[in-house]
Amino acid sequence: MMNSETYLDFCFVRNAFGGFAVEIDEMLTKLFKGVRVNWYLEEKSAEGIEMVIAEVKGMSRWQSEDEVISFLEQNGDNCFWEYLQGYKMFVYPAKRGCGSCGDH
Repeated sequence: MMNSETYLDFCFVRNAFGGFAVEIDEMLTKLFKGVRVNWYLEEKSAEGIEMVIAEVKGMSRWQSEDEVISFLEQNGDNCFWEYLQGYKMFVYPAKRGCGSCGDH
């Protein structure tokens, strides 16, 4: 099976305690262990809440967004689901053949 280009955006929110980006980074490190993706985190805080936007991208074995959701349901811990407020994902499976005709 060929790898797919994978782009995942997550929005995590919680009450402000500090160190949220560090916690999200550790959570993603465990969650995506063995998956060839990297991420960039942007942390914001206002009015007693913290928000981390995680932009995850790389190559994966997933062939569809449904496969990513299934993986997250099986592997996401309680904090992942508690903090997750929104997501957007795109999985672009590699196509066989050449780019112009798709036959060779």
